Amino acid sequence: MSILRSVSVDDIISRGSIREQDVMRMRQSFYDDGLITPEEADQLIRLNAACPVQDAAWSPFVVQAICDYIVNQTEPEGYVTAANADWLIAMIAPEGRVRSKTELDLLLQVLDTARWSPERLVRFALDEVKRAIIEGDGPLRMNGTRQTGTITDAEVDLIRRILYAFGGDGNIAITRAEAEVLIAIEESLATGGTPNPAWTDLFVKAMANVILATSGYAPPSREEALRSDAWLKRRGDLSPSHLVGAMVTGSLSSVWDTYTEQSSEERALARLERQRVEIITNEEITEGEASWLVERLTRDDRLTPTELALIDYLRREATMLHPALVDLVRRTSAA
Repeated sequence: MSILRSVSVDDIISRGSIREQDVMRMRQSFYDDGLITPEEADQLIRLNAACPVQDAAWSPFVVQAICDYIVNQTEPEGYVTAANADWLIAMIAPEGRVRSKTELDLLLQVLDTARWSPERLVRFALDEVKRAIIEGDGPLRMNGTRQTGTITDAEVDLIRRILYAFGGDGNIAITRAEAEVLIAIEESLATGGTPNPAWTDLFVKAMANVILATSGYAPPSREEALRSDAWLKRRGDLSPSHLVGAMVTGSLSSVWDTYTEQSSEERALARLERQRVEIITNEEITEGEASWLVERLTRDDRLTPTELALIDYLRREATMLHPALVDLVRRTSAA
C-alpha cells in the first residue's frame, strides 16, 4: 500500500503548500500498514523542500515517517548504516547544509531513535550547531540571534543530546571527530567575554573524557560523563578572574569518581564492542589520540582560558596521563 496513494505530489508541489487534509490522508495511509518505499521517502523529502507553506501537522508527520523508514524498515533494523547516513545527508542537505528546521528535526530524531549511527552522521549534526554558533546561520538561528561567537543554553543542550545519541547504551569515549567540532566551537567563543557556564560545563567534561580515555581510564557512559549539574545554578557571584577556574573545578569534581583505571580485559572488551558496531554500520570509529589532541589544542600556539583551567585541574587530580599529555601539562605549567 502506498503512503502517497491518496494525494497528488505534483499538485501539492505546484501550489507550493501542504494542507492539513494532505497530511491527514498521508498519515492514514501510513497507519494502514506502516511501510514506506524508498521512492516514497524521496518524495516526502522532496515535498518538504518544495513547499514553503506547510500545515503545522506536516513536520511531526514527515519526521516520524522518514525516521521510521531509515531506522526500522531498512536493514539492519535499529541501526543506521553508512550508506543510509549518506542517503539522508544527500536528501536534506544537497548543497552540504541543512535547509530547514524540519530537516534538522529529522536528523536529530534519527540519531535519538537509532541504537547506533555512523560517526559521519553525528559529525554532520554537530557541524550544523557549529554553523549556528560560528556563522550565526542555519535553521537554529532563523528566528533568533544571528550574532556570531555566541552560544545559547538551548544550543548547549542540543550538543549534549547529539553526543548522548552517538554514545548509545555503551561506554564509548568522545571521538576525534566530535572533539574536533567541540574545540572549534570553544575557540570561536573564547573572545566573546564572559563564558556561558552551561557550555563550559559540557566542554570540559567532553575534553576530560577524551584525555582520560586516551590515558588508559575506563570511560563511564556518556550520560554520566556529560551530565549537566545543579551546581551551575548555585555558583553565585564570582569575579571574572575566578569564574572559569571555578566552573571547571565544579564540573569535573562531580564526575571524577566515575573514571577508573582500565584493566587489560576491559580494554579488550571495549575494542570488541567498537568492532561490533563498526561491522554493523560499515564505518570506523575514530578514537581520540593523545598526540592529535595535543596538536589540535595548541594549533594556534595558545589555549583558551577554559582549556588552561582544564589542564590545570588534570595536573592536580589525574594520577595517570598519556606521555604526550604529560608534556603539555608541564609546558603549560611552566608558561
